[in-house]
Amino acid sequence: MRTSYPADPRVTAGIVALAAIGVLIGGAFTGLILEGIHDLSGAWAAFDPYLLRVVRFTLWQAALSMLLSVVPALFVARALSRHPRFFGRAFILQLFAVPLALPAIVAALGILALYGRAGYFAGLFSAAGGEGWPGIYGLSGILVAHVFFNLPLSVRLFVEALRTIPDDQWRLASQLGIGAGPAFRLIEWPTLRAALPGIAGLVFMLCITSFTIVLILGGGPAATTLEVGIYQALRFDFDPARAVMLTLLQIALTFTVVLALTRLGANIVGDTNLPVAQRRHLSVTSIETWLNAVLILLALLFVVGPMAATVTAGLGADLGRLSGETAVRQATLTSVGLAFLSAVLSVMLSVALTMARRALAVNRRAGPRTMLEYATDTGAGFVLVVPPIVVGAGWFLLLRHAGDAFAIAPIMVVTVNAVMAMPFALRAVRPAYDAASERHERLCAQLGISGWNRFILVDWPSLRRPLATAFAFAMALSLGDLGVIALFGSDSVRTLPYLILARMGSYRTQDAAGLALLLGFVCLALVLMADRLGKGRSHDA
Repeated sequence: MRTSYPADPRVTAGIVALAAIGVLIGGAFTGLILEGIHDLSGAWAAFDPYLLRVVRFTLWQAALSMLLSVVPALFVARALSRHPRFFGRAFILQLFAVPLALPAIVAALGILALYGRAGYFAGLFSAAGGEGWPGIYGLSGILVAHVFFNLPLSVRLFVEALRTIPDDQWRLASQLGIGAGPAFRLIEWPTLRAALPGIAGLVFMLCITSFTIVLILGGGPAATTLEVGIYQALRFDFDPARAVMLTLLQIALTFTVVLALTRLGANIVGDTNLPVAQRRHLSVTSIETWLNAVLILLALLFVVGPMAATVTAGLGADLGRLSGETAVRQATLTSVGLAFLSAVLSVMLSVALTMARRALAVNRRAGPRTMLEYATDTGAGFVLVVPPIVVGAGWFLLLRHAGDAFAIAPIMVVTVNAVMAMPFALRAVRPAYDAASERHERLCAQLGISGWNRFILVDWPSLRRPLATAFAFAMALSLGDLGVIALFGSDSVRTLPYLILARMGSYRTQDAAGLALLLGFVCLALVLMADRLGKGRSHDA
């Protein structure tokens, strides 16, 4: 006998989670709609040449960043794939994962420490150009930062794609004496070509929704994207009508890109866990070996440079004085507290959706999926269409009529960061729960074990490690986020990223570098812990 939806506590929990996400996203849209209706003339007047220039620059910088990230990544990934076993290969791939763990504001400070007006390479650039080095602000800085983040991500995804080539093809190519050129054309390129649209689309979406990088490295109105324009319209110009139009355009762009990504079968959250390399039967000449070594070394230097500059600049700050400042201590406690609550909420929502999805699938057994099952399966991915700054802007506009919008800053930071971390948390929780349910579902039904008793006695042993992985990753993402706190932050509510931005604004760059080192170390430790727990989970399985 089929069970109706409300009879299963897991389905009820999933409905509550979907309702919470709906309230968060729906409240943001309500704020935007009410503001637009309230000032229709101002909203239409916002369509001026400046708005069109912002849209054009948003697309232009995303397209350039995609090309500069994906095209070199093709060759670097192929170089790594052509040499599946050499000393340091695993370490290089691990280093390529570090940018994924660094908050954007930390990476931006590292790039400024390396290429800025007073950076380590400033003297070299000045001597080469024959005049003073102006720094890397503007489009060039945005491109360097985006390539720093997305080149390693693309390399890892391309390497993973190349690993799917059957070993028999390489064995046959070796027996036939096929060289590097024909091997690329006949064996590697078809696989890379199949993966290329999805990876390129993923990088394009990440660059369109980039906020912190453009805010810090944009350098002025000439290098402003839609998200930064929303922030400027609300915090500096207080032009709600322009903010509404920018927000609607941002939603339209991200929705279009995410729709295209799903059509292409792209991995939107960028899962880059690489298994152990297979044995390959390759014939690599000495010339190709040297060329591949140069490619890998150049990519490694490009990625390691900003990280090393971040550490060096951070160690050059007065860390003892910073650790004793009341503002730094309060910001650290606020960051940790809000990130902890965000991670807890993110894990709770992810578990609820995962359990509801599985319960609905078991109850259905056969036939088409219902709307509720479809919502529990894809509801978390929908949040990627609405970037954090957009959600924050909608609620900022809604709450400003009800009182002090800044007073609700902690709630907004916790809820928005929790929901935005859900797609990543789900990737850790869902496979483990589905596997456990496959083993225990029928036995639990026969014994009548459900609800809290089932979670503690049956599900918890299998979910313990995945939940820890999801928690650590969600907390790292929340710690480094600047999107929501940039709108709602104030002197009474400051996180570490917000304090770093304030120190940069007051030209206290040494203090900002020291705080960035602290923030980057904590986030990196959390992500490494999540990665270790995830590997432990896979070994246990």
